[in-house]
Amino acid sequence: MSLPPGFIDELRTRVSLSSIVGKKVTWDMRKSNLGKGDMWAPCPFHQEKSASFHVDDRKGYYYCFGCQAKGDAVSFVKETDNVGFMEAVEILAREAGMPMPARDPRAAEKADHRTQLVQVMEEAVKWFRLQLRTSAAADARDYLARRKLTPEAQDRWEIGFAPDQHTSLLTALTQKGISPDLIVAAGLCAKADDGAIYDRFRGRIIFPIRDGRGRAISLGGRAMAADARAKYLNGPETDLFDKGKNLFNYARAREAVGRGKTLVVAEGYMDVIALSEAGFTGAVAPLGTAVTEDQLRLMWRIAPSPVLALDGDAAGQRAASRVIDLALPIMESGQELLFAVLDVGKDPDDIIHNDGKDRMQAIIEQARPISEVLWNREIKKHDSLSPERLAMVKKSLADSVNRITDIRIKTFLKAFFNQRLDRALFALGTPRGVGKREKVRLPFQGTKSSMLATSSVLDVIETIRELAILAVLFTNPRVINKYEFGLEGFDMLRHDHAQILSAIMKNRAVQPDEAYRTAIGEALGKDRVEALLSNTYVRVVPAIKHPENFELAAATVEEQMAFLTADRGHRREIEDGELDMEGLVDEGLTHRLNRANEALRSAVRFGMESEGDADAERTAQSKHLQNLIDGQVWVKKTR
Repeated sequence: MSLPPGFIDELRTRVSLSSIVGKKVTWDMRKSNLGKGDMWAPCPFHQEKSASFHVDDRKGYYYCFGCQAKGDAVSFVKETDNVGFMEAVEILAREAGMPMPARDPRAAEKADHRTQLVQVMEEAVKWFRLQLRTSAAADARDYLARRKLTPEAQDRWEIGFAPDQHTSLLTALTQKGISPDLIVAAGLCAKADDGAIYDRFRGRIIFPIRDGRGRAISLGGRAMAADARAKYLNGPETDLFDKGKNLFNYARAREAVGRGKTLVVAEGYMDVIALSEAGFTGAVAPLGTAVTEDQLRLMWRIAPSPVLALDGDAAGQRAASRVIDLALPIMESGQELLFAVLDVGKDPDDIIHNDGKDRMQAIIEQARPISEVLWNREIKKHDSLSPERLAMVKKSLADSVNRITDIRIKTFLKAFFNQRLDRALFALGTPRGVGKREKVRLPFQGTKSSMLATSSVLDVIETIRELAILAVLFTNPRVINKYEFGLEGFDMLRHDHAQILSAIMKNRAVQPDEAYRTAIGEALGKDRVEALLSNTYVRVVPAIKHPENFELAAATVEEQMAFLTADRGHRREIEDGELDMEGLVDEGLTHRLNRANEALRSAVRFGMESEGDADAERTAQSKHLQNLIDGQVWVKKTR
C-alpha cells in the first residue's frame, strides 16, 4: 500500500514524539527541559541506568548517545512495538486521530482476517481462564499451587485450563456466533480426515502467547496426564502465529529490559513465569523449538547482551553449541550472547525456590560470552592436550571464526583465541620464544629516535596505539561504555599500560568526569597521568586536542583497537609462515612475508615523519594502514 504525498509529514506534525516515547521511558527531569521539548531518559533499546536517550520534540527526532539508535516517531514505534512500517503508521494515525487512506482491497481483506483471528483468540483466552475455576480443574490448581503460583500470579499470566473433552471449546465459541472455520484458522481446533472438528487443547493448563503489541496470537498447553503424547503443546502455524519468529513474554520483557532488567532466555513457560515472579522480569522463552535465527534477532532488538539460561548437563551444552553456530554468522558489533549454566538437574524454578533468588542472580552474573564457551567446547573434546591437539583446536576455532561476517568481531575473537592458544602452548613447556615474544620495556616518554632505537618496528607502533587509547579513555570516559566489552581484559604490550587500563576500568563508574580522573590519578599517581598526557605522540592525537568531540574520541578508540588486533594478527601470521617455511623453498611465501614487514615499516615511517596538520596526518595514516590490513598481504594464499 502506498501513502499519499504529505501524509507522513502531517502525521509527524500532529504527533508529539515525546508523548509517544514517554509511554516507554521514564524521563530524567533533572536533564530534561519541558518548555523547549528537550527530553532525556534511559534508552529503551539497550540496558542502561544513565539518561543517554535524547528526544528533540521540536525537530521530531531521537538519538541515543549510548547505542546510537536514532529516528522519528514512526521508527520508534516500529522498534518498540516490533511492527512493520504500515502498522506503525496506523498506530500513530490512531494516536493523532487521522483516518488512514483507503487501502488495497486484498491487503485490507488480509488485515481484517488477522483482526478476526485475534478476536477469536481473545475469546478463547477468556473461556480457558473461566475453566480454571471449575471443579474439573482441581488437579491443575493443585499443580500450580505446588509450583508456588498464587491466584494473583495466575491472573497476571492469564493462565487457564482446557477440559479433557473433545468439543467443549468449539461449542462455547460457536455459541457466541464464531464460525468453526475461524476457530480452526486460529489454531484452536483441528479438522479430522472425516471433516469432524475437535478441540486441539484437552486436559491441559493453558498459557496465552502474545506478540509485541500484546495481542493473543496462540496458546501453549502443559499436559496434566503423565502419559500424554506431548508434555507441552503449542498452537500450529497460522496467519497470526509463527513459532520461530516469536518469544513467550516478549512484550513484557522488552519493557522490563528498558527499565534496566537483564534479558534472560529460559527454556519454557513455567521457567519464564518463575523468573518473572522472582523479580527477573526480563525473561523470555522460545516456543517449543530450539532457538531460531529470527528469535536471536528479536532478542538483540530487546538487549545487546541476552543471557541464555541452559541446563548444566550434556543436553544443555549441545543446545549452547547450536545457538553459537547459529549466532556467529549474524552477530554484529555491539551484540553478544552470554551463557548462564544452571545447576545440573535444576530449572530456574527449582533454584529460586530451593536455593533462593541470590543463587539465581549469581548464575546470571556468571554468564560467559561466546568466546569462552567456544574455547571450552573445543578444549573439552580432548582428554589431554599436546601441541598436535592444540593444532586441531586451532583449526576448529578458525573454522568457527571464519563463519563470522562482522569484521570487528572476527578480528577480536581471532586475537582472543590466539592469546589462549599461546598460553596453552607455553603451559605444555614450549621453548621460550616460540609463538610468543617477550614484552619489551619502552621509555614512557621520549623522542622518535629513542623509541626506534630501543624497540622493534612492531613494538613501536603497538606502543603508540596503546598510548592513544589510554589517553582518550582518560579524557573522555563516555567512550568506555561504548567499547566496554572489548576493553575488558584487552592485552597491553607494556605492563604499565596494563596498569593504567586496569585503573580506568575500575573507576569507569565514578561521576562526574573530573572525579573519575581524580580517582585514576590517586590510583596511579599524578606523575604517571601527567606523563601520559604530555607524551609526544599523545599530544598530536586529534581526540586529545578536541576532548569535547565524543564521536572523534569513540572513532579513535575503535580504530586503534582494531589496528592493534590486526597488527598482532599480522605478527602471528608471520610466525605461522616461519613455521611453514621450515624445510621448504617457497619464494612466493618469502615474498609475502617481506612485503608484510616492509609495509609495516613504511606505515610507521609514514606516521612518524609526516609533518603539518595532525588531523590530515591521522586521516592519511588511517587510510594507509587500513589498505594494508584489507589487502592482507601477509596471509598465505591457498592454491
